[in-house]
Amino acid sequence: MRNRHSRRQSGGIAEINMTPLIDMVFILLIFFIVTSSFVKETGVDVNRPSAKTAVKKERANILISIRANDEIWMDKRQIDRRAVRANVERMHAENPEGSVIILADEEAKTGLLIEVMDQARLAGVANVSIAAERD
Repeated sequence: MRNRHSRRQSGGIAEINMTPLIDMVFILLIFFIVTSSFVKETGVDVNRPSAKTAVKKERANILISIRANDEIWMDKRQIDRRAVRANVERMHAENPEGSVIILADEEAKTGLLIEVMDQARLAGVANVSIAAERD
């Protein structure tokens, strides 16, 4: 008789505790969000010149594009050449260790490229680079 009684009690539906599973999913989600790096874009495509000595730079927080028709783009919007310094200062204040990479079209004027580089350095960024395609 006792054997039948224990079967009735243990024959119920087993419950699965979902709390540890949900906790683990949230921990993995937080891990992937924290460790992922987000790609910043300037908003336009340019034909970069090629160079055999081009080196890949991992951490660039401020990207500036110069198109062949002398348009300057930052953060997916076109800006005036007089506003380059202010925009770089604002973005550099958000991340002081960041660097500037200028993506100049191969048909862009050298004078405008030098002016943009100068404005970036005047904004307080010491690490300014020019992007090129690697051969």
